[in-house]
Amino acid sequence: MSDQSSEGFLPVYGGYRKLYSYQKAEIIYDGTVYFTRRFFRPFDRTVDQMVQAARSGKQNIAEGSMASATSKKTEIKLTNVAKASLEELLIDYQDFLRVRNLYLWESTHQLVKRLQELNRSTSTPTYETFKKAIEHENPEICANTMITLINFATYLLRRQLTKLEKDFLNEGGISERMAVARKNHSNNH
Repeated sequence: MSDQSSEGFLPVYGGYRKLYSYQKAEIIYDGTVYFTRRFFRPFDRTVDQMVQAARSGKQNIAEGSMASATSKKTEIKLTNVAKASLEELLIDYQDFLRVRNLYLWESTHQLVKRLQELNRSTSTPTYETFKKAIEHENPEICANTMITLINFATYLLRRQLTKLEKDFLNEGGISERMAVARKNHSNNH
């Protein structure tokens, strides 16, 4: 969290490491690095594209959170970029399955249900929580695990965007807070 006081017009900002969306994005990044090293040749363009999409998902959540004190517009934009990057990565994992004639799990698949249980089993799931599935010997399990984790993260990001929109409508942005703070300061002096 930032050291900013909530008494001024700059709200408390940062704290992205506590966001569930960031925590999932970090697992996805680490899992994608593992996955691409294991299943692709080192200089395959797909490796760089997948790792960059995973990195973009994680980094844009952090950057948006850090920008939130002075620009709700930037926070919303970067959170949406994070979601879009992870959705791009989702397609790469789906392509991996399709071109290898591997099965894409439905949301009702027993292993998706198991991943959901693992996700709820602790307040802060980590890479270790899902490591057995991410690093499974069967590439179908590995890819579908990553797809499921991306689905978790994009769900959280959609909810986060809805909250950011609602907060902006209720509280406004920096310009509105600055005007109110200036008016309050003038009235008190």
